[in-house]
Amino acid sequence: MPAKEKLKNLTSNPGVYQMLDKRGLVIYVGKAKNLKKRVSSYFSKEHEDGKTRALVANIKTFKVIVTVTETQALLLESELIKQHLPRYNILLKDSKSYPYISISNDKHSRVGFFRGNKKDKHQYFGPYPSAQVVRDSLNLLKKIFKVRQCTNATYRSRSRACLEYQIGLCSAPCVGHINDDDYQQDVNMMALFLSGKGKQTLDKISEKMQSASNNQDFELAARMRDQLIDLRKIQEQHASSSTADLDVIAVFQQEGVNAIEVLFIRSGKQVGQEFILPKNSNHQTVERVLAAFLPLYYLGKNTPKQLLISHKIDDKKVIASALNTHIINTPNKDKKHYLNIAKLTLKENLNQNLLARFRKKSTLVHLQSILSLKKLPETMECFDISHMMGEATKASCVVFEKGVPKVSKYRQFDINNIKPGDDYAAMNQVVFRRYSKLLKDNKPLPDVVFIDGGLGQLNQAIMVMDSIGIDEIQLVGVAKGEKRKAGLETLIIVKEGQVHKINLPPHDPALMLINHIRDESHRFAIKNHRLKRGKNRTTSTLEAVKGVGKLRRSALLNYFGGLQEIKNASVDEIQKVKGINLALATKIVKTLNLSK
Repeated sequence: MPAKEKLKNLTSNPGVYQMLDKRGLVIYVGKAKNLKKRVSSYFSKEHEDGKTRALVANIKTFKVIVTVTETQALLLESELIKQHLPRYNILLKDSKSYPYISISNDKHSRVGFFRGNKKDKHQYFGPYPSAQVVRDSLNLLKKIFKVRQCTNATYRSRSRACLEYQIGLCSAPCVGHINDDDYQQDVNMMALFLSGKGKQTLDKISEKMQSASNNQDFELAARMRDQLIDLRKIQEQHASSSTADLDVIAVFQQEGVNAIEVLFIRSGKQVGQEFILPKNSNHQTVERVLAAFLPLYYLGKNTPKQLLISHKIDDKKVIASALNTHIINTPNKDKKHYLNIAKLTLKENLNQNLLARFRKKSTLVHLQSILSLKKLPETMECFDISHMMGEATKASCVVFEKGVPKVSKYRQFDINNIKPGDDYAAMNQVVFRRYSKLLKDNKPLPDVVFIDGGLGQLNQAIMVMDSIGIDEIQLVGVAKGEKRKAGLETLIIVKEGQVHKINLPPHDPALMLINHIRDESHRFAIKNHRLKRGKNRTTSTLEAVKGVGKLRRSALLNYFGGLQEIKNASVDEIQKVKGINLALATKIVKTLNLSK
């Protein structure tokens, strides 16, 4: 039923609506306190926002799910957005569960990185915003507390102290260099510190240092002193009068681009941050972006007790209820400090991101000028051939879009039926296979194709393009410079039958981009060539002969002594091996002669 007809009898209850296009795909999911009023608003007035106009133009029909409360609608909306990833919703990338620091319940406890389902009896501290934050914390902890971080298998196999002990990063409980009680005290101190009880940790270490000094155990006292100094430095870096767990979320818009910065505050310490560019959010109001972000980001996660946000949002109470947290948008003096940090960090990160985009675009504009292209080279590809003296020849094709590698579109090609080591024939084959398939599948063609090599390789690509009727791609040869030194490459293009050579300064941004593309194709080709070569060298040529299984292969090798002797044998000689008849012997000789 058309959307406008369905509106006449639509309920006024709260719920979730899903907009569908003519293909039946969900293109937008929203929640409403009053479904009739909210959905009707899309069709009853002109919209200033271009994105909303585009959404309405693509709506064929809609469907609704009625809920009892707004909170239920919010929860359902979030789930449906994650399920359908509608093109007109503000989206976040899927993320893994948060990482933690865990302390095991072993005789000599192990501290380490943890992500997943928690186990009983282990202690967990976090969550932390990223794996890198956990690893940085672990590196710091082993300098201070010297608790082991090795796996249990490594721990059980030790007969002498490892390098970690030698450089002062572990107390080596595995071989008894520290008694069990002292080791457990270090574990307890570390757990106390990770729990956010920094002052209590300092007090206890200070007491132990004083006690050791009084007992004239100066080695232990010195160790306690070093721990105390390191921990005080950390406390100074993260000093705050607030002890509550808190996330600070700031939103900022620049040049129509919305960005979000999240600071993670745990027990009064800033333990990390995350910079996020939500999809489909450009030119949306910051309040709308923030309201969409909170449930998408926090539902299904361990939400802290408080969320401090940079802007007022309409659905604050509903979102807070759904997340079971307290949302603050008017912070006190102490929390305002965190909000200021988040805003400053956000502006810097967004500015850097926009500058990087600008630099990429300006480089592409510069490249367009150098190659005299009619339009900006947004899609570029590059080919390289890799082999070892003609063995295991592989070709690579890497794809860059807007100056950035598109790894999912990289392709590799096995090169067959050519004379070993013939790079020209290899280039001819790979270019034909790549672009004849794109034409057949009616796929878009790149703007520029770089050929790693000189005029010979470039001419092969030109011949192929002419033969399959492609003339809109600019082909560019990238010839290595003197002594193959980077920055001295020569660009070769052919226009109207004339060869033009272009030499750019070593630090020219366009040349640096071309070198990056060429190096990536080189890396990809070598990687796949080595895999193929390794496989070839661990696979017997006999395995390619149909009818020669494991037993017959073993019988042949035992009879002749090696593969080379089998290659030199005649059909009559091979027939003498048990289980080999005339037809199979003929097939073996033919196959082995082809591989010579």
